[in-house]
Amino acid sequence: MIWETTRNAFKKDMRFKNTKVFYMISFIACTFFAYIFWLYLRPVEIFSVHQEENYGSVLVKNFPITDKEQINWWQSNKDMLKKRYNIPKPASYGGFTIIFWDYGDGYKEEGKYDRLCFNDLRPPKNCIDKNKEFYVTYSKNTGINFITNSTIYRIDKSGKFVKKSN
Repeated sequence: MIWETTRNAFKKDMRFKNTKVFYMISFIACTFFAYIFWLYLRPVEIFSVHQEENYGSVLVKNFPITDKEQINWWQSNKDMLKKRYNIPKPASYGGFTIIFWDYGDGYKEEGKYDRLCFNDLRPPKNCIDKNKEFYVTYSKNTGINFITNSTIYRIDKSGKFVKKSN
């Protein structure tokens, strides 16, 4: 009889603990997915654009994470970039490069780290940390290239994307 009562109490206690664990794991999972969803919904913020000949640097926050999203963002916003910031600005031979940099904590002094400094801004705070998000290049030989952290994508003559590893 005592054994039966103890066993029943143990079962109730375990059910309660299992329920608590289940709710805790569910809460953590929901929070995680909400955070991921929030990351994908944040709009890209363009803080500044710097142009030197046919090279453009666009300082951004909240840039898309995946290769596909980055390319889709470029395809959707290339006309806006041309109208608002006049980039890309091709060279006489037609080629251009646009690099999207993470704006991070904003402009910094040159310092001792490897930073990218812009000549069109006055020092001391005219540099950013070199955190490249994505870049787009065009040349007559290779066409348009989309370069992410790990992959180069090209659009072939038929308009299809061709993936090449770095």
